[in-house]
Amino acid sequence: MTNMTLTFDAVDEAIPGPKWAARWTRSWPAYEAWFVARGGDAGPSRTACRAALRTHMPELIATYDRLINLAGGSDRAARFLSTWCPPSYLGGCSLAAVADRDDVRLVRNYDLSPDLNEGLLLRTEWTGRAVMGMVEFLWGLSDGINDAGLSVALAYGGTGETREGFGIATILRYVLETCDTVQEALAAFRRIPSHMAYNVVIADAEGETASIELAPGGGATLMPQAIATNHQSKGRGPTGPALPKPLSGWRI
Repeated sequence: MTNMTLTFDAVDEAIPGPKWAARWTRSWPAYEAWFVARGGDAGPSRTACRAALRTHMPELIATYDRLINLAGGSDRAARFLSTWCPPSYLGGCSLAAVADRDDVRLVRNYDLSPDLNEGLLLRTEWTGRAVMGMVEFLWGLSDGINDAGLSVALAYGGTGETREGFGIATILRYVLETCDTVQEALAAFRRIPSHMAYNVVIADAEGETASIELAPGGGATLMPQAIATNHQSKGRGPTGPALPKPLSGWRI
């Protein structure tokens, strides 16, 4: 048996400031190495990345600009943080949401190496509302909940195909920053293109649940049950290892 220790941090910072900046300083070297090694410098320009964010998720622009400043303002940091047409990355996870007259629950597991988990639970009020979730790519979310009781979680869609779109973690952040209900979340997921295939399960405070399959480059399929794993209904099973980025040395 292998002994393993994983440290999780819980951080509360309403507006991006010194706590987020400290996390950036600690985490950026590993992310930058991944970004460069996977061809990120050949991606869209800083101007194009900001324009895409303004077009699809304008409510996040002020936060995005603040994060860039805290990160030092480099072109590479700005392009990375936009997550517009990022290098490909994979993932895992299984999800389900259930509700009855008295309770609503969304549950998930993490089917990935502990070395690939950022280990940060972050509570924010970046757009004026409270959002709390597990962080990916330093400001996106792999799952979370907001002050309206809306919760979301993602799972890998089973293929490494990429097209023009955003990293899924940023889309989840946007949904929790701007939506109150499952129906509002579904509209956002249908409108904003994901760069890879992902499955998302959603639940709200009124007990509505849903699962949606997102196609690379845009397009979404609503599923009959609020359950998702690492493949999609019209695709093959998962392909390739869940190795999105090197995170060695990230633990406090």
